[in-house]
Amino acid sequence: MQPHESISAAIEAAKAEGRTGLVPFFTAGYPEPAEFLNTLRAIAEVGDVVEIGVPFSDPMADGMTIQRSSFVAIQKGVTLKWIFDQLESIKGEIKIPIVFMSYLNPLLAFGFEALAQRALDTGVCGFIVPDLPFEESGEIRHALEQKGIGLIQLVTPATPAERLKLLARESRGFLYAVTITGITGGDSGLPADLAGYLDSVSEVSTLPVCAGFGIRSAEDIVNVGKHAAGAIVGSALVEVLEQGADPAIFLRQLR
Repeated sequence: MQPHESISAAIEAAKAEGRTGLVPFFTAGYPEPAEFLNTLRAIAEVGDVVEIGVPFSDPMADGMTIQRSSFVAIQKGVTLKWIFDQLESIKGEIKIPIVFMSYLNPLLAFGFEALAQRALDTGVCGFIVPDLPFEESGEIRHALEQKGIGLIQLVTPATPAERLKLLARESRGFLYAVTITGITGGDSGLPADLAGYLDSVSEVSTLPVCAGFGIRSAEDIVNVGKHAAGAIVGSALVEVLEQGADPAIFLRQLR
């Protein structure tokens, strides 16, 4: 099984158990770099796939919570190399697939060939790059796919039907269905037309569809799970970490 296939398999396994796949997101090294590995271990006990955010100075798709976490992590010295080094130190310990969410600049600076090899060596199975248009993704997709690493595509309620089919076909691991036309961390609730949107995405995707943005509660996950295979929980989890609470306890309450 290639690394990106393990992402799909983990979400499909959750579905086979009669539940919605849980994909927790947290920013690497926030609130304290020294706690990164312990946080990762705790989250991996409950999640089906874990999404690690690579801190970036201008996270345009993210709301204030994740912006703040990125700023603090950068101030404390967290870099892409540091994250890889941390993962290497516990290689083989985390049993669920790891996905990185990163804006393009840190990946570009690292070098795509080196990125793919380092990902393979440290157990990273896929990447989400929200500021990378598909038409400009050929070079990084090629480098990642040479190592079996997936580039996960994002769609939104504004994505035209033909483009939706294209992105569904070219995604690896899962297809990321952004629930709103906005940024992460909103507290206005999920949109009223969410069901129809997620159904339309799921209809064209052969991969599991995971919904993200604005998912904060067990009720949200139940609602999402009726129309998608997985739910991504980000800002709400980052807030839990910010408060010094146990992420595993929070995540278990969502199941």
